[in-house]
Amino acid sequence: MQAEVHVIDHPLIQHKLTLMRKAETSTAKFRTLLKEISLLLAYEVTRDLPLKSEQIDTPIAPMDAPMLAPDKKLVIVSILRAGQGILDGMLELMPSARVGHIGLYRDPKTLTAIEYYFKVPDEVEKRDVLVVDPMLATGNSAIAAVDRLKSVNPHSLKFVCLLAAPEGIKHFHSQHPDVPIYTAAIDERLDEHGYIVPGLGDAGDRLFGTR
Repeated sequence: MQAEVHVIDHPLIQHKLTLMRKAETSTAKFRTLLKEISLLLAYEVTRDLPLKSEQIDTPIAPMDAPMLAPDKKLVIVSILRAGQGILDGMLELMPSARVGHIGLYRDPKTLTAIEYYFKVPDEVEKRDVLVVDPMLATGNSAIAAVDRLKSVNPHSLKFVCLLAAPEGIKHFHSQHPDVPIYTAAIDERLDEHGYIVPGLGDAGDRLFGTR
C-alpha cells in the first residue's frame, strides 16, 4: 500500500504558520492562530467526505440537494494535551462531530509514548476518525494513538498535524502505511532532544503558557 502524505500549502495556512513559528508570538496569539489554521486544515482534510442527495424545499422551489452521506458523525480524536488546540478549531467547522481523547506523555529519556487516558464515542467502528496533534516529531505518540484506535476498529483513520519531521513520517508509516498524514509543513529534521527543527518549539507549552 502506498503511504500518503498530504502537505496543505494554502497561502493562508502558510502565513499563519509563520506567525506561530515566531518566538515572540504571545500565548493568546498562538492559541488564536492554531484555532484558525485548524479550521482551514479541517476544510481540506474532509474534502473527500461522501455526499448523498436529499429532497428539500427552498423558499422558491423543491430541489434535490447534497448532504453529508455517513449516518454516523465524524469523530475527532485529540492526543492530549496539545491536540486540544486543533480540536477546538475543527469543532468550529464541524460542531456536530463527536470527540475522543487519548492521553499520552513522552518519556523524556526514551522518547516513547505512555498512555494514561483513552475515551472514544460509541460505535466507532461505523465512524470516520481524524486523529489530531500539532506535531509529528519522532512519531512515537502518533503510532501509539493509532495502535490504540485500531484496537476499536474505526471505519477509517487520518492523522492531522501542523508540522511534521521526515523522521516522524518515516517511522509512522513504517507502522501504519494505511493511515494518510495531513500536515501544513514538513520541516528539516529532529534535534537530539526529539524536537522539530526549525519547528515552533513545544506546541503544548506555547498553547497553554507553561514551561
